[in-house]
Amino acid sequence: MSSIPYRFEPTATSADIRTTHDGIEAGDETGQQVTIAGRLMLRRVQGKLAFGTLQDSGGRIQLFAPAKVTPEFQSFCDLSLGDWIGVTGEVMKTRKGELSVKVEQWVTLASARRSFPDKFHGLTDQDVRYRQRYVDLWVTPESRHIFELRSRIVSLTRRWLEDRGFMEVETPIFHPIPGGAAARPFTTHHNALDQEFFLRIAPELYLKRLVAGGFERVFEIGRVFRNEGISTRHNPEFTMLELYQAYADYDDIMVLVEELIAYLANEIHGTTKLNYGGRSLDVSPPWRRASMTELIEEHIGVGVGLTTDLAELRRIADEHGVHVEDGYGPGKLILELYEKTVEGNLFDPVFVTDYPKEVSPLSRGHREVPGLTERFEAVVTGRELANAFSELIDPDEQRARFEDQARLKAEGDDEAMVVDDDYLRAMEYGLPPTGGLGIGIDRLVMLLTDAQTIRDVVLFPTLRPEQS
Repeated sequence: MSSIPYRFEPTATSADIRTTHDGIEAGDETGQQVTIAGRLMLRRVQGKLAFGTLQDSGGRIQLFAPAKVTPEFQSFCDLSLGDWIGVTGEVMKTRKGELSVKVEQWVTLASARRSFPDKFHGLTDQDVRYRQRYVDLWVTPESRHIFELRSRIVSLTRRWLEDRGFMEVETPIFHPIPGGAAARPFTTHHNALDQEFFLRIAPELYLKRLVAGGFERVFEIGRVFRNEGISTRHNPEFTMLELYQAYADYDDIMVLVEELIAYLANEIHGTTKLNYGGRSLDVSPPWRRASMTELIEEHIGVGVGLTTDLAELRRIADEHGVHVEDGYGPGKLILELYEKTVEGNLFDPVFVTDYPKEVSPLSRGHREVPGLTERFEAVVTGRELANAFSELIDPDEQRARFEDQARLKAEGDDEAMVVDDDYLRAMEYGLPPTGGLGIGIDRLVMLLTDAQTIRDVVLFPTLRPEQS
């Protein structure tokens, strides 16, 4: 069995076999021949009889190999755990009631030259699990299940949006100007143009160009890149859903978010009542809506606002261990105070609304409260899940906001934005009232799979160099 074929054609998976034949009686033979393929994950030999466990994309099935039936029986017994094999034989049940495929023909499809962990111990070293995902997926069923669910979550999200008239689009990953979010970008160089480009930190400004171009409902699901730290909730490259809906505001987008999350929970779990980290969590609409300053007062017992004396805000921030830079205005101080004292404690779903204009350069001003914007973040299990706002549509005000950001960048803020003249030109042609949204797909999958770290939901997370 040393010759490796160029192709192999299975006729069934382990799941197919179980669906069709699981009800047969112990000791029965079906007379039906199947051809299956996968890895040999367990094997035991009892004299002239060998048993194996073959794992494929549908699960696991027992192999029943009698020496008088199985060709090159000893070679079959000498296979290594992890070897890929193809098997043809009759579906049957052993006398002990185990559904099996009798090994009447077999072929090696690939040899495992490295030792494979057995199914009882799996991979216990988390670092090895993330570095060797190609092994983890075989020996850690929970890991495989998470990534199967991730694929389904993305597919369901796409279908849900399309059913509501949204069109999926693709926008550039190489940006001549970084923008669309407050983050430090990755840079690269295009040789032919002799020009520096930035890996996108958000598709926002290109998607809003498309709204100006007449596409009233657009979305994109794609990779974004931010040159920031690594943690249980941050990976330098991650997947973002961004969408824009003409004629909508941030209230409309709140409804969209809570309805989408409830739909996904029902599709994945059959209920909106979830468990996360051992705690009960209900994501059914409507979610609570609360302003940032309202939440700060609830958590620290002190009312703050844009009219609070700056020295008093600094004192309150210092009292709660909030780091303060010299250039922080009242809006930035309030945001920092919220992030330090409130956000991590918001377990149940809440829309945190009405962010200061100082920290929201792309959001439309609040229609009732000067100095605030119509922006919200959806916070669940103590972390931001979504960021959204009524989009700023006035090109003159947008230019002024960009220029404020440019000054911050000149003063050393690596995450501040710069002036994007082409985007401003698009706005000058007219951008209608628009609601926009960004949802981190990785955090969404964490929420719906009870994963405690982003590395458990990213197939190949960014890691430090492997130590030799």
